[in-house]
Amino acid sequence: MLNKEECLKIIAKHRTDETAITTMGTVIPWAEISDHPLDYASVGSGMGHAADFGLGIALARPDKSVLVLNGDGSMLMCLGTLATITGLEKPARNYYLFVCDNGTYEVTGNQPVPGGKGFSFAAIARGAGFEKCYEFDQPDTLDASLPSILTEEGPVFITLKIAPATEPPPNRRLENPARYLRGTLAESTHELRQALREN
Repeated sequence: MLNKEECLKIIAKHRTDETAITTMGTVIPWAEISDHPLDYASVGSGMGHAADFGLGIALARPDKSVLVLNGDGSMLMCLGTLATITGLEKPARNYYLFVCDNGTYEVTGNQPVPGGKGFSFAAIARGAGFEKCYEFDQPDTLDASLPSILTEEGPVFITLKIAPATEPPPNRRLENPARYLRGTLAESTHELRQALREN
């Protein structure tokens, strides 16, 4: 099984200039690894919308790859996004959706997500029409496979089977150590838009 921080470090290691959208349990650990102008924390709005927000960016900037670092609870809240992604007349070839699956709503106290251990995000993604689905539970395999996956044409769905962890809710505040949580959601979105214009 993967450790969340180890897993995110592997993703950061192989990232080049992709936009990275984080949410819930990935927000703080990612900020401890990366401080890139194309990092964006999807918090401070409705939970579950990191995947569709990232899709919008991928469609607006087809020349720029987008990595969405989603959680299992967030993905469950917006499963319809998977059908939206695969149902597009012109697919988002630059879109890579990671789901960190630890079976709990981590930031609200580790309540179990519906479905339990028999639930398969990869099976749902395939059923929704994703042709490229991967699942990893070992760091070495993820590290070896990710470089080639990130060169494939999307949309790509990647499940990361991670161990349960304890992560407090990510909050936006002026004194936050994570730069991308110091402004309001609107301010952060404006900063990302500007960074996308410049990169």
